[in-house]
Amino acid sequence: MSAETITSSEYIKHHLTNLTFGRHADGHWGLAHSAEEIQEMGFMAIHVDTMFWSLFLGTLFVFLFSRAAKNATAGVPSGMQNFVEWIVDFINDSVRGSFSGKNDLVAPLALTIFVWIFLMNLMDLVPVDVIPSLARMMGIHYMKVVATTDPNATFGMAIGIFILTLYYSIKIKGIGGFLGELTLQPFESKNPLLKLLFIPINFLLEFVSLIAKPISLSLRLFGNMYAGEMIFILIAIMYSAGIGMGLFAGGLQFVWAVFHILIITLQAFIFMTLTIVYMDMAHNEH
Repeated sequence: MSAETITSSEYIKHHLTNLTFGRHADGHWGLAHSAEEIQEMGFMAIHVDTMFWSLFLGTLFVFLFSRAAKNATAGVPSGMQNFVEWIVDFINDSVRGSFSGKNDLVAPLALTIFVWIFLMNLMDLVPVDVIPSLARMMGIHYMKVVATTDPNATFGMAIGIFILTLYYSIKIKGIGGFLGELTLQPFESKNPLLKLLFIPINFLLEFVSLIAKPISLSLRLFGNMYAGEMIFILIAIMYSAGIGMGLFAGGLQFVWAVFHILIITLQAFIFMTLTIVYMDMAHNEH
């Protein structure tokens, strides 16, 4: 979509709108072609572009790492094998430093989270008009390529981690131990009456803390990536303001892209680290 044929506001809205599939007001199912149709579809609509790019990049991750594992040799390693071994060693060191329990799932989970989120974030470095323009040539009206700018994706991953945390909290500590953590701390007393009084207060504090984990985990990733994508879109608008502004925008885009490499890596690392920490908390009894 060209920024020269529409207003800046319309350009921004277009690039921040997901390709949505759902039920239209007249009852038939299909893709939405406007913001109004997306709103009519309601909660049960599916963001097709988020699903496609997240699954595509997840499949790419599995393919590359499984191929590197199959072609691994004891001799001189290839560049791909070196790269994969470096990432695996980095993840193992992170797990050893933050996870004190014993669970063979944690390291593969951390590896999957880090690489998958990094690949989804990396799509932010693709020029904002390239893929949407190609999609429009094929009759696809909307196309957001950065899945982590969609709160549905970040909340989905965070809720998955939250469910695993609850599962292992109950499995390791039992239902009584888990409920005890929610009701018998941080305020304690040997007096039975005070202990009963502290139970609802402790539950309120611990429940808020528990629910805040998936919310903060998802919103942190979404907020940072959404802001980064917005800056790229605003820079892209500058190209339509003349040659001088276009040259300035090119330099600005390069500087922001270099800086953004740190952001996309850091956000993947933070999500992975917090996942390890939450799993460690689920395995430790208080």
